[in-house]
Amino acid sequence: MKDLMFHHPLHHEGQAPAQSAALQTEEAPAPARKRILVMDDEISILDLTARMLGSQGYDVEASTSGGAAVATYRAAMESGRRFDALILDLTVPAGMGGFDAFKAIQAFDPGVRAILSSGYSHEPVVLNYKKHGLAGVVPKPYKVRDLLSAVEAVLALPDAMGV
Repeated sequence: MKDLMFHHPLHHEGQAPAQSAALQTEEAPAPARKRILVMDDEISILDLTARMLGSQGYDVEASTSGGAAVATYRAAMESGRRFDALILDLTVPAGMGGFDAFKAIQAFDPGVRAILSSGYSHEPVVLNYKKHGLAGVVPKPYKVRDLLSAVEAVLALPDAMGV
């Protein structure tokens, strides 16, 4: 959106104005883009999720392991660019999974907002995600609208969630 600004410089008689009194427009500052960290060990899912979220205006960073997600989140916090939400794959066969990554991040940022993604809907942490401190769950394979609804719901949570 553009804001209109009228500029009429003051000048003394006989002096040329420093600028014309023409109508000028200025761009309003863009609202800050919400930052999302996505972790999934399946590159195709990670890429697709990042592109879906990016196309909706989110600033997305991606990690392929829980350990990398924890390091990325910590570095972002230390640089003053905290993530607004995380989407973490529950099961990572070759390393730290999403729930363990969430717990590690929660240890240094109790207000972290995380969505667990999983194809295993029968897992206790998925069934009782709120009891475990998670902000949401999205089942795999997820549809675009389901993912976006989960992200929007988590971002709309009141500050009591810790942010």
